[in-house]
Amino acid sequence: MRLNSYDDFTPLKEVVVGSADGYRDRLRDMSFDMFISDNLSGARGYYPSISTWRDSEERRGRNSPHRLAMKERFTDELIEDVEGVAAVLTSLGVTVHRPRQPGPGLTEVATPAWKAAVTPPLNVRDNTLVLGDEIIETPPTLRDRYFETQFLKPVFLDYFRQGARWTTMPRPMMTDHSFDPANVANAAPNIEVPLDPEDSPYDVGLEPMIDGANCLCLGRDLLVNVSNANHALAYDWLVRHLDGRFRVHRIDRLTQSHIDSVVVPLRPGTLLLRDPGVLDYLPESLRGWDTIVPPPPGISDYPQYDNDDPIPASPYIDLNVLSIDEDTVMVNDACKTLVGTLEGQGFTVVPVRHRHRRLFGGGFHCFTLDTVRTGGAEDYLA
Repeated sequence: MRLNSYDDFTPLKEVVVGSADGYRDRLRDMSFDMFISDNLSGARGYYPSISTWRDSEERRGRNSPHRLAMKERFTDELIEDVEGVAAVLTSLGVTVHRPRQPGPGLTEVATPAWKAAVTPPLNVRDNTLVLGDEIIETPPTLRDRYFETQFLKPVFLDYFRQGARWTTMPRPMMTDHSFDPANVANAAPNIEVPLDPEDSPYDVGLEPMIDGANCLCLGRDLLVNVSNANHALAYDWLVRHLDGRFRVHRIDRLTQSHIDSVVVPLRPGTLLLRDPGVLDYLPESLRGWDTIVPPPPGISDYPQYDNDDPIPASPYIDLNVLSIDEDTVMVNDACKTLVGTLEGQGFTVVPVRHRHRRLFGGGFHCFTLDTVRTGGAEDYLA
């Protein structure tokens, strides 16, 4: 079918599901510190600060790349769970596309300015926006994901052959001085502020960097979360590029980055929210929609790990649901409270297993990239 995706809730016909094969470690560097925000200080009482993952000598060189190994049992179970997501979607009649796998010898990539490990294309929502009939590859915010969309090229090329537009936003040099540390404290008090950024012959100053998951498409409207100067430059690019086709709305500092575990449109007129205060950040026309705010999760809702295991994702990650249509939602089967809340609001819930969502950072919305839904450029904000 031809590429067509204007929202997150009309009937889903085709989707890309990511892959966790080869996920063995995570690169900890400046780009990782700048990206991860929710709960790193331990202020919510769930897990220790990210800084405790290194001893004091290593923290003195915190900006240098550092691999965080993942336990094999966890990665094997992640692979099982992702394949389970793909199988359930197929059973629901959705056509599922998959990315290419990184070759077994591909452990590092490089640009003129830096080297990084390779992360498999798991959270495919992050580095791509699908807006109507256009694929937009977004400028990555994590160095180890810089070339991730290369693994989706066969899928994108098929849609291009069927008539899709295909655009790549400017690729950042991504040196230490490309990142904006000035607004970090205002955007997310728990973020790790970069220490002593190093000069590079490839410095160009602040650059556009943003993830697709910073954005929310509602018909002819695109909401973009902006929490730093990198996002602001990317927002400006989107406004100019989409002029005349989409209305682009700026949301200031709703989160440090992604918003798809914070505000989720389940159908026209109904929003799933992390907290009622989220409405204050949204366009005024959305503040009159019905809202569903589940009880906050507790520690017992998640697997517990040793203190040396990195836990980057928000405890609200299970709000990262995937709508199959306006009445049907895929939800983590471990999140009984959310399942009950949605069923109480008349939704049909499809429970699917996903055990280590906080450890690897990503839910069902993150794992998937809608390419064909039945909806069009509706004016949901009228």
